[in-house]
Amino acid sequence: MDKVFIEGLEVLTTIGVYEWEKGIKQKLSFDLEMLHDNRPSAQQDDCQLALNYAEVSQAVTQFAQQHQFELIETMSEQVAALILEQFNAQQVRVRLSKPGAVVNARNVGVEITRTREV
Repeated sequence: MDKVFIEGLEVLTTIGVYEWEKGIKQKLSFDLEMLHDNRPSAQQDDCQLALNYAEVSQAVTQFAQQHQFELIETMSEQVAALILEQFNAQQVRVRLSKPGAVVNARNVGVEITRTREV
């Protein structure tokens, strides 16, 4: 199976457990990897058959900006479900980072892999 990926998709959103976090915007960084059969789109040179990474990027950005969660784990699960449902990916890996969340760490985050249920 082929992979379509998006790296470093940055979104400003409200996320966090602490009260002070609930009143500010913080940067999240998404790395997305989606399993998708690229052969039909490649054979016909047809973008309508491809997994459109621009549309995925837009959908993830809008979702993250419009929903507020305490945990990046919850955001990751919701984004994975969105991609599987809306974009016909067979599997998705979501690596979600929250840079600056820990003062003496460059980055922290979670990584999940979810597969479409048949």
